[in-house]
Amino acid sequence: MTDDPVDRVIASWEHELPEVLYPTSELTKRIMLLAGELNSATRRVLRDLELTMAEFDVIVSLRRSGAPYRQKPSDLVRILLLSSGGTSNVTNQLVRRGLVVREPDPDDGRGTQVRLTPEGISLAEQAVKASSAAHAELWADIPADTLEAATAALRGLSARRR
Repeated sequence: MTDDPVDRVIASWEHELPEVLYPTSELTKRIMLLAGELNSATRRVLRDLELTMAEFDVIVSLRRSGAPYRQKPSDLVRILLLSSGGTSNVTNQLVRRGLVVREPDPDDGRGTQVRLTPEGISLAEQAVKASSAAHAELWADIPADTLEAATAALRGLSARRR
């Protein structure tokens, strides 16, 4: 038997219930395993920065948008795939912590926008650098050509889903 956990899962299903296996089963299990490892690494660094994953997603989305680092709440909902209530709750937490402010939308007198404060900008940059470094650490022993081939293959799979 192999030490590879996905090979063990697939072999078990081949023996127990082979009809649940499809040509995509191994790929799916491997993606899920890798996503779990990346998620764990991200959560570890966010815990050190006292951020939840949802808070991280909001402040990083705002920072990524460029100066003046603000977006409409509806845009955050769409980008982050959170419900409007969930986005509002996370925004409220970030407002209480002084990381974002709500301000009038300059293009729509009835609307508001969420903007990073200087403290929010700093924490967003710290968090994205820490999570990027943690992810790089996970892949540190993988040859560059393997990473490039995997990236290209996953890009191709993603493109087929759109």
